[in-house]
Amino acid sequence: MKLKIERSVLNRILFFICTLVLMAGCYSLAANYVKQQSVEAISAKVLRFHVIAKSDKEDDQRRKLLVRDAVGEWMNLKLVNAKDKSECERIIEENKEQIQAIAEQVLAQDGTPESVQVRLADVEFPDKVYGDYEFPAGTYRALQIIIGEGEGHNWWCVLYPNLCFSAEGYDVTGNGAKEELSKVLSPSEYEMLLKEHKYKLGFKYLKIR
Repeated sequence: MKLKIERSVLNRILFFICTLVLMAGCYSLAANYVKQQSVEAISAKVLRFHVIAKSDKEDDQRRKLLVRDAVGEWMNLKLVNAKDKSECERIIEENKEQIQAIAEQVLAQDGTPESVQVRLADVEFPDKVYGDYEFPAGTYRALQIIIGEGEGHNWWCVLYPNLCFSAEGYDVTGNGAKEELSKVLSPSEYEMLLKEHKYKLGFKYLKIR
């Protein structure tokens, strides 16, 4: 009798453990699925600006920022009235030669001419922190400027909605960033970008906080 009771208790413990493992697996799959869906939704709504230096030499990294400043100032004027991501892409496509000329000119004026590639491309980005936000890894559409061999560290921001440019210069942060992002993202997508976001699984639905 004692042996049967012990076996019954053991079976219940094993059943409980298996149930927990199964629930944890389902939770992980559900959270990953929702995260992937959210990443795809976010990437479909934003356009990034990506400048890659020729190398990691100090001078090449400095020149990368010269290109960023020159192209960024020009792009800010061009895109100021753009109503959506598609319009931004159209403006960029129509002006790629001009963007390339601006970048090459600023490099030549700095004393060393360099070839520059300008393209709209689907780019694989790792997780990237931008102020109070963490953009998850994934494929994003980007205006990409590659200087020379493009083997150096990069600079990036979000071109649409505008997190690149403000009256004071680069990097729109704080309330400005929230306002810009809220124009195109749903509340759950916006909260997902917050660095402290967490995934919580409820009994009836999955909610992102």
